[in-house]
Amino acid sequence: MSRIAYFGPRGTFTEQAARTFGDAEFVAVETVPLVLAAVRAGDVDAGCVPVENSVEGAVTATMDSLAEDEPLYAVGEAILSVRFSILTRPGVKPEDVKTVASHPHALAQVRYWVADNLPNAVPVATTSTASAAVRVNEGEFDAAVSAPVAVMHYPLQELATGIADVDTAVTRFLLLRRPGNLPEPTGRDRTSLAVIIAHDEPGSLANTLSELALRGINLTRIESRPLRGQFGEYRFYLDLDGHVAEKRVGDALAALHRNSRQVRFLGSYPKADESPSEAPPRATDSDYEAAAQWLAKVREGL
Repeated sequence: MSRIAYFGPRGTFTEQAARTFGDAEFVAVETVPLVLAAVRAGDVDAGCVPVENSVEGAVTATMDSLAEDEPLYAVGEAILSVRFSILTRPGVKPEDVKTVASHPHALAQVRYWVADNLPNAVPVATTSTASAAVRVNEGEFDAAVSAPVAVMHYPLQELATGIADVDTAVTRFLLLRRPGNLPEPTGRDRTSLAVIIAHDEPGSLANTLSELALRGINLTRIESRPLRGQFGEYRFYLDLDGHVAEKRVGDALAALHRNSRQVRFLGSYPKADESPSEAPPRATDSDYEAAAQWLAKVREGL
């Protein structure tokens, strides 16, 4: 049975996401960088980590860890609707709650509910939603904002559940493996990249994006993160529709590699929402093959 590490401890949304990828031995790891380190070291077969939230944006620990050290490839994606439970020790009432603990992203997603329903509570940041539950169980804090699954692992009660300031909030997770065989194209795929453009050349970012547009490739996400120790310079994270095995996507990646300071391939994998990623007219593999055959004949003087 394969082993999948996930951002733990037990009872996080990441554990719920990891379990969507099938039967495995699930291993809780304390931080996102340590999850990826376990995958790189071969201690586990894969790692599941959060990459972005629809309310709070990118998970920077994941982005930075993917862009540095040895490469890892995303081979799967999960999207979870985010609804939290407020967990306390048995017998604790709302008016008794003086501290409410959780990961900063979770606290931000329930700030209005906490203000309305736990007006005496001071928010306290922890490394994960589940670690907050652990520390509530140990008596350090009064309440935890946690994933609903946490109540299965710890002897706590639900003061409230189904909590979210934004009803449509979702978090996206990636399943990561060491480089090797990629998932086969499905026609419903996403490709992720980390690109450092030539910052000293005017229009570099526009030129990067035009390489995608010219090939009929839909860009679904772009984020930037500063390069460490290089003020004013950034790494761009791109998600685009399509699979690296497709000729249009491969052609675009080759062009980016020629024109950028660095391109790191982060994976091609099936989309969680199964939305189509088919090539538009004149950008299909058959169109590229026909064009290549035509060019070969021209070069041969035929």
